[in-house]
Amino acid sequence: MRGRTPFAVLVVVLLAAGLLGLLALNTALNEGSFELSRLQKQTTKATDEQQSLQHEIDQSSAPDALAKRAAELGMVPAGGMAFLDVPNGGKVLGTPGPAQDSPPVKKSTVEPWPMKASPGAQAPAQQSAAPSASPTAQPPAQPNTQAPPPTPAASAGDSVIQLNPVTSAPAQHGGGTR
Repeated sequence: MRGRTPFAVLVVVLLAAGLLGLLALNTALNEGSFELSRLQKQTTKATDEQQSLQHEIDQSSAPDALAKRAAELGMVPAGGMAFLDVPNGGKVLGTPGPAQDSPPVKKSTVEPWPMKASPGAQAPAQQSAAPSASPTAQPPAQPNTQAPPPTPAASAGDSVIQLNPVTSAPAQHGGGTR
């Protein structure tokens, strides 16, 4: 009987080690399953948020929404547009014209691109408010409404260039003729 006892103990130890190994493997798989479930919920939540934000962007970039926002900022629709057909020898297509507005245009109070001001910096409107407090203050000068000439954007593959009409006053040169 002495020969069977070590064998029986060895078989029991191997069975116990196998059961403990299966238990550890099952625990690790369950832990991974819980982690997978948590990550799937997180992915679903992030996807829903992304779709909601994309829907908001789509609504804001619709033509009617852009036109409404432009009108709120005091913009008016462009007049006649002209296009330059480069492949056909630079032929001008269309008739340029200035933008037409139905008066009066009320000035927008909405800041198109709000700037973050540093705590120590004074806003330009606050700086100019102090001199106008005197009773003989002159009205501020009108801003320059002349637009700079358009610069064409060169990109490969473009064959038609849009020219935005610009109404410009004749250039004034200081002094006489040369």
